Amino acid sequence: MKEIFSVSNIITFVLVAAAAFYFLYQKGYILANFEHLDPKEAYQQFKKDRKNIILLDVRTPEEVKTDGKIPNSILIPLNKLADNIDKLKKYKDKKIFVYCRSGNRSVAASRILSSLGFNVYNIKGGINAWKEAGLPVK
Repeated sequence: MKEIFSVSNIITFVLVAAAAFYFLYQKGYILANFEHLDPKEAYQQFKKDRKNIILLDVRTPEEVKTDGKIPNSILIPLNKLADNIDKLKKYKDKKIFVYCRSGNRSVAASRILSSLGFNVYNIKGGINAWKEAGLPVK
């Protein structure tokens, strides 16, 4: 009879658990100090309270040229975010809605900004989901 708690089973379990943890962490589902918004919810909130919400695009300039951007958004690529925190300090009292292409880099940016005390919301699915919802892009 095969042992349930064999070394290989324990190693497999640990690896699967670590992979699941990593996936959930990368998606911002666990250990996140920010909220997620679906694109329609983010758009409705922005329309209602435009003066208290900043839209932050963390994609590259090349992606903006290819895919467009959400109107009124500020572009600071994720790899330049740490160097440009000072540009965002004036928005510390506002909500910052962060997006990227698909929602992965925006989670990383949201983690950085929330750790610095910003009021951050990640737009789930990024600009891809925004476009799929039929929301405005320029």
